[in-house]
Amino acid sequence: MKTLAITGGTGFVGKRLIALARDHDYPVRALARRAQPARDGVTWIEGSLEDTDSLARLNDGADVAIHVAGVVNAPTLPDFLRGNAGGTANMIAAAEVTGVRRFVHVSSLSAREPKLSHYGHSKQLAEAEVRASRLDWTIVRPPAIYGPGDMELRDVFRIARMGLALLPPPGRMSVIHVDDLARLLIALVERDPGRLVLDPDDGVSGGWSHTDFARAVGAAVGRSVLPLPLPKALLSLAARADAAVRGTGAKLTQDRVGYMSHPDWTSDPKHRPDTALWQPEIATRAGLADTAKWYRANGLLG
Repeated sequence: MKTLAITGGTGFVGKRLIALARDHDYPVRALARRAQPARDGVTWIEGSLEDTDSLARLNDGADVAIHVAGVVNAPTLPDFLRGNAGGTANMIAAAEVTGVRRFVHVSSLSAREPKLSHYGHSKQLAEAEVRASRLDWTIVRPPAIYGPGDMELRDVFRIARMGLALLPPPGRMSVIHVDDLARLLIALVERDPGRLVLDPDDGVSGGWSHTDFARAVGAAVGRSVLPLPLPKALLSLAARADAAVRGTGAKLTQDRVGYMSHPDWTSDPKHRPDTALWQPEIATRAGLADTAKWYRANGLLG
């Protein structure tokens, strides 16, 4: 049975990935900044992507490395670069030194438009580190990820409860349920499709318009919503306001405004995973309803 070395194991995607890996009886070695509760079949390695000793311990004895961890919000470009490009380079070096051959890298669609944001620039450089490695790599570029446990889209659901949808300028987007993404990552443990970039999504051809997705979120919370597309300049003002109110916990940042305002964040059908490897199983409307149900159960809809 292959042993998996996983970064980002305490995050939204990582938690679901570890749960699914254990459902498949894979032994897991997982990186965490702080001590974690004991869990059957999971060896927690305390450290960070900047701590090369902890990365060596993480990869020691592993067969497959799945690099999920990354920086989504950061105040400056160097912070993004250190967490994404630098952290990926450190993880690759540890995998190579310890004899891990298979490397699954979770990137982002933003990597294909690196000039739009510091985040996208740092993710593109992280991908370059993967491509230059000696490992048997696969890069996965998920679109917007949602599902129970997600805190990034919570505000979208909360505003929808008020009958509103504050949207970026008109455009289209793809989405994927976190469980479907986790299933793809496990499928890439079981089968190596080669050095490829994969764009998974929910199976909706051409993705969703921002308006249609907002209405689907509204249906999930039981409301008919009024979509309000906002110009980029107004989104920038809103980002300043969010920073003033929530500080480093702000969800709408200037960096996010940059890539949110791009009109096309749909998955590229040329990079869709082969159906023999993986197919999405969760219809988005049903997945959004389950997500709203989880928010309600945890008192997170306000």
